Amino acid sequence: MFGAFRSTFVAQSGLLWKNPFRMSATRKANVRKRLKAVDDVIATVSASGVECKALDQAMQLPRECEMLARDKYSVFSRHSKGHRKSLHKVPKFTKKTIRTSPPGF
Repeated sequence: MFGAFRSTFVAQSGLLWKNPFRMSATRKANVRKRLKAVDDVIATVSASGVECKALDQAMQLPRECEMLARDKYSVFSRHSKGHRKSLHKVPKFTKKTIRTSPPGF
């Protein structure tokens, strides 16, 4: 492919993965929107009267408005400097529930 979106070659000292260092404002907004949508689904299911173990666990998770920015946009990583890693570096981060981190981190 040619043009602005062509791939780079590792053999020519290009990047293998085009992954930005920081999360953009758009990606952060999408994370917040996704968290709010999950909160709405949890609230709707709990209001319908359904009871199950998964719902009880979901109700114990913090809501989007209760989370710190550090917890919204980064996750615990024992290998990273400072023990935090940006959320968009996690594989399939849009599909996983990453709302809690170990105590003290």
